[in-house]
Amino acid sequence: MLKFKNRQELGWCFYDWANSAFATTIMSGLFPVFFKKHWCQGMEATQSTAILGIANSLSGFFVAAIAPLIGAIADRGYYKKKFLIFFAYLGILSTTTLFMVQRENWLPAVVVYAIGAVGFSSSVIFYDSLLPSIANKKRIDYVSALGYAMGYLGGGILFAFNIWMVVHPSFFGLKDSSQAIRISFLTVAAWWGIFTLPIIFFVHEPGKITGISSGLAFRSGLKQLAHTFHKIQHMKTVFLFLIAYWFYIDGVDTIARMGVDYGLSIGFEYKDLLLALLITQFVSFPCAIVFGKLGKRIGTKYAIFIAIGVYIFAVMWAMRMKVKYEFYGLAVTIGLVQGGIQAMSRSFYSRLVPHDQLAEFYGFYNMTGKFAVILGPLLIGVTGFFFESSRIGIVSIVILFITGGVLLFFVDEKKGAERRKYLSLPEKGHVLKFENKE
Repeated sequence: MLKFKNRQELGWCFYDWANSAFATTIMSGLFPVFFKKHWCQGMEATQSTAILGIANSLSGFFVAAIAPLIGAIADRGYYKKKFLIFFAYLGILSTTTLFMVQRENWLPAVVVYAIGAVGFSSSVIFYDSLLPSIANKKRIDYVSALGYAMGYLGGGILFAFNIWMVVHPSFFGLKDSSQAIRISFLTVAAWWGIFTLPIIFFVHEPGKITGISSGLAFRSGLKQLAHTFHKIQHMKTVFLFLIAYWFYIDGVDTIARMGVDYGLSIGFEYKDLLLALLITQFVSFPCAIVFGKLGKRIGTKYAIFIAIGVYIFAVMWAMRMKVKYEFYGLAVTIGLVQGGIQAMSRSFYSRLVPHDQLAEFYGFYNMTGKFAVILGPLLIGVTGFFFESSRIGIVSIVILFITGGVLLFFVDEKKGAERRKYLSLPEKGHVLKFENKE
């Protein structure tokens, strides 16, 4: 199932395997639980939730604010790999530091977590921007899907191991579940650090120019960023796609981040919700690869439409479900398309943007993703409060998927690809030409 053409593809995909440990075990799984029970012990649940929410928002806004600029600097100075390594190991160091934060010290815990989230999200900008340099047009959908598949598999394996430690700490010679969770932070840091090495050694950044100073790269990056904003009037296809992506990925991320909260609100046990999260991880692994093949066969845009349709069905189902086995079924349904819609969106975007400014444009792409999960939670909260029903609240996010799908319908990939070639500015030393790699 995992077919790699060369070491560059393998090395690139392994970074998804590496960083997904943080996304799954830390962000989605154990950190929110430990934050409430260990670092915020004695604090009102609503207050700890507010603190964690603010930390997530601030880290997201920070990444969104700097993403286009650091992307532009990386393009001008050919620093994609250097920035990826810096931000990855910033996240790894922060994750390691979580192990040392003592009980009831919620402020250091949330600050360290936020720094780790910045490292994780920022590294992904440069990871995404390297994709077109290692895969040609015929393989880019498949390789993008391979990356997400590797991420779901790797993140799921480590998450399953960490849950085993938390549920049965005595089996591992640990005192209790709290100690097991702290050890889990170290396993994530080790996993992330070790499996970042393949992208460092196997993936080569194209068009590298030696001798350019960091100061010159910074000044050139600022000029490029200003030039890109000036060109936005000629990039209607890119702009329209980013707006469409903002809507439907807001729905996707809202389900991922609010799913556990919704399950608790309608009476499910937390252990059942963790199991559902694991199910989604392992179902997403093969299905992301299937979506890569599907995108190649029917077109990337149509594959995204299928995923949006499945999400609409899943949300309608979530509104009516009553027993935990339905929640497991919902987890399987989400797993069928979660990796696919992310992978196809990433590769579709690469067809629309100039390939001499990849890191900058993926900075805009990731900025859009970071500004997501704003409308969704707001819709759920306001609608649920007004109707006094969590079920009506969850179904309100169907609006996001419908709006995103309608806007995506009007995105003309062929016109966007033609405009991409026109706007691309080849320069001495830059050897990447996407259209010549087939």
